[in-house]
Amino acid sequence: MAKIEEKTYTLIVVTVMSFVGPLMMSGVTIALPTIGDELGLNAVGLGWITLVYTITSAIFVLPFGRLADIYGRKKVMLAGLVVFIVTSLLCALASTGNILIVFRALQGVGAAMSYSVSVALLTSAHPAEERGKVLGINVAAVYLGLSLGPTIGGVLTHNLGWRSIFILSVIMTLIAIALILIWIKSEWAEARGEKYDYVGSLLISVMLFALIYGFSLLPTTQGLCIFGAGIATSIAFVLWEKHTPSPLLKLDILTSSRFFPLSTLTQFIYYMSIFPVMFTLSLYLQYIRGFSPQNAGFIILAQPVIQMIVSPVAGRLSQYIQPRILVSAGMICAMAGIALLFGLWKDAAIPFIVGSLCLVGFGHAFFASPNTNAIMSSVDRKNYGVAAAVESTSRFVGQNFGMGIVMLILAHFLGTAQITPDNYPAFIESVDVLYIILIGLTLISLVPSIMRGKLSRI
Repeated sequence: MAKIEEKTYTLIVVTVMSFVGPLMMSGVTIALPTIGDELGLNAVGLGWITLVYTITSAIFVLPFGRLADIYGRKKVMLAGLVVFIVTSLLCALASTGNILIVFRALQGVGAAMSYSVSVALLTSAHPAEERGKVLGINVAAVYLGLSLGPTIGGVLTHNLGWRSIFILSVIMTLIAIALILIWIKSEWAEARGEKYDYVGSLLISVMLFALIYGFSLLPTTQGLCIFGAGIATSIAFVLWEKHTPSPLLKLDILTSSRFFPLSTLTQFIYYMSIFPVMFTLSLYLQYIRGFSPQNAGFIILAQPVIQMIVSPVAGRLSQYIQPRILVSAGMICAMAGIALLFGLWKDAAIPFIVGSLCLVGFGHAFFASPNTNAIMSSVDRKNYGVAAAVESTSRFVGQNFGMGIVMLILAHFLGTAQITPDNYPAFIESVDVLYIILIGLTLISLVPSIMRGKLSRI
């Protein structure tokens, strides 16, 4: 009976955190114009509020995942939740834009600790015959958070101010901590006793930071130097991982077949194209069209709701239809939705925008869970942990590069100016250029998706 209760509460804890993270991220996105007005942030500064959170999440997912395998997944989860609570409170108390950006970066560290162990906790606590069901519930929680985030964030921002979004995340995280302390007694550390690859962790952290941050500064000399340092560090990381006896990342899963690396590359490029859509729409609806955060949230709600509804169907179909067909079709559908939004910013009818977002959400649903299923199905069970960490890292890095593109374009068209009526035309022009790039990236992501060939499930 105790084990049954422990399984149930493990599922509840992970589900709560899988809901809170996306809820807060999409909720903060809808509050960005209000935050910018209060703290005096320009468009690039608003981009950094989103970017630093995803940068630190991307940097630390893999190192914390390995740390949890050695020292205990519950310990790392608890530590991550504590960091998340403290930094959420600090974000709520931030008095300037720069301070908020720093605290958001620290908040991403706590989120990375939770993300790195959530799926591993579920698989550790549940027998094989139950894992498909609980992982499905976990995915549904993610999409539910994304769905409700714009609406809840908009309502909270409109009625209580943007700081209340962070307070809500504190309350929900406290509930998760209480459940862990009261109900979850077991600990899981299948790699206990193995050595931790500190050098590899340092190298991959420096590599990802330099690549993402350097990319956001291109084409400046500083950006080129930092990005080049990231490339050099990636070479050093690969050489180190090849020769260390206890590597952070087992490189053989990247070289044993083309399916895993090409599926991961597909995910990386695709998330570059899809992630900026919600960010730009939030700014457009509130600045250009004059909607309140609450009403803008209701409009943006269309995309994640469709994702949540369609994802279970797409997941089931991925068991029978080859990923290169299902996933590629989803990307084409999402690209069509983005293309419909292009060039219609000045006078687009709201039902048309909602319909375009539904198309993006429908396509994204046929990409997300089927591509993840394909990645995990292409490796041996002994490599599930590493595969899951690589999958998460590729997604986060893709999101970061997508936001880097946004910031490059905004900086080019708006410079350091805030978004005001005087420069609305420049903002609209910048979004048009961005969407041309996003459409192009989606087309590029189709190439590795089709090239990966037929999946032979392991």
